[in-house]
Amino acid sequence: MAKVFREKTVLVVSLLFTSLFILLGIFFNTKLADAASAFLSTTIDYFGWFYLTAVMLFLLFSVFLMLSRYGTIRLGDDADRPEYSTASWLAMLFSAGMGIGLVFWGAAEPVFHYTTPPIGEGSTAESAAVAMRYTFLHWGLHPWAIYTVIALSLAYAQFRKKLPALISSAFYPLLGERVHGPIGKTIDILAVFATVFGVATSLGLGTMQISGGMSFLFGLDNSISLQIGIIVAVTVLYIYTAWSGVDRGIKTLSNLNMILALALMLLLLFVGPTAQIFKILVNTTGSYINNIISMSLRLEPFRDDTWIAGWTLFYWAWWIAWAPFVGTFIARVSRGRTIREFILGVLITPTLGTFVWFSTFGGSALNIIRDQGKTELSEKMTSDVSTALFEFFQYFPLSTLLSGIAVILVITFFATSANSATYVLGMLSSGGNMNPSNGTKLTWGLIQSSIAIVLLISGGLSTLQTVSIATAFPFAIIMVLMCYCLLKNLQEEFVRRESLAYMEAAVTAQPKDHEG
Repeated sequence: MAKVFREKTVLVVSLLFTSLFILLGIFFNTKLADAASAFLSTTIDYFGWFYLTAVMLFLLFSVFLMLSRYGTIRLGDDADRPEYSTASWLAMLFSAGMGIGLVFWGAAEPVFHYTTPPIGEGSTAESAAVAMRYTFLHWGLHPWAIYTVIALSLAYAQFRKKLPALISSAFYPLLGERVHGPIGKTIDILAVFATVFGVATSLGLGTMQISGGMSFLFGLDNSISLQIGIIVAVTVLYIYTAWSGVDRGIKTLSNLNMILALALMLLLLFVGPTAQIFKILVNTTGSYINNIISMSLRLEPFRDDTWIAGWTLFYWAWWIAWAPFVGTFIARVSRGRTIREFILGVLITPTLGTFVWFSTFGGSALNIIRDQGKTELSEKMTSDVSTALFEFFQYFPLSTLLSGIAVILVITFFATSANSATYVLGMLSSGGNMNPSNGTKLTWGLIQSSIAIVLLISGGLSTLQTVSIATAFPFAIIMVLMCYCLLKNLQEEFVRRESLAYMEAAVTAQPKDHEG
């Protein structure tokens, strides 16, 4: 009975808060936008140092666990083995984590930093190198460390400690049975809230890029009607795959994502400045490693820090806002892996993949603008990010093919993020049920799409994006406490292991009785 009450409480309160903010976004959009922007600006202005410190802590903590004795602990029983092949596992976590963002920003972000760098003058050789280095910072180890911390905490609690698949379960070492009370429910409601609006706003932004691409390629009118039609079509796709479950729908779509992404990247690598791309990859990786500490903790206490607030701090808040749903989904598909294997897969491998991706797309864009002198491309890309990728492809052979693959890739990445979120929302609002009912998944899928449609029509999409990012501040505090709880769990497990080994050794060392 208590479990049923808990499930209904999280579900009902989450739906009420969601409905309230939708109504505020429609009828009081300006006031909500002002309040959300003020809160976000205040947290960044006064607690920007906390964001930088916390995310750096997550990275150091992840590396420590990977190299420590705790790395041998398995996420599950000692006899458990991974449910999914490494390739499918990586495809699912990569697609859920940031797949669509790579397509959206792959060529555009380095160009933004090239024209308006964080240090020095823009449109120079130095600003090109700085642009690639900071792009690596924003999409490299740090965001994946955020996902690593929350996903590892949840996977350990679920599979090693046999607790429900809820964010609150990670706090059992700190709260004990109180995780089943009001404190635990509040944590889970905040996770649901962040997930709903984070994914709904991404659904809206992704729709704008798809409609922009279709308008660019096929001359269609980039109207609200086209955008609503895209949302409806994508909704059918992601609800169907979420309905089919992880093993069939989500895994299949994630594998398709990676095939299309690799095809697009290899095709561009072949028709683009291949030699320079590899030079950029190697040089920027070295520069990133050499400067990782200074970039990670960079603030401007004696100068204007608008760039840092608008890019680095904004990204850290955005990744933390996405962490509840991405972390929960990664945990769901990671049973049976050791902690060391998990961190290598969630932290290191995707980071290397993003480095190759941005070197290929961003490096090619900078080659066109700087080395070929086509400076008009930077103006086109920075004026409208939704069509930046398609403008970029016009400078290559097979541009129509590249653009067509990109549109399909955006749709499939889009659907994968949405169906992963639908699955996670079902878990979080069903008391941690690892296989939520189709009715629950259908409900959340329709809610996400409805929010995106309503906000596109009312013009409140950017407002809800600000609201979702503002939720990152309290969740950053929650994640710091997660690190403490996970470390406490691991230390206690090793104490038990050592005590057991000592007793076994003592029994073995006892002299045996001999007859006669």
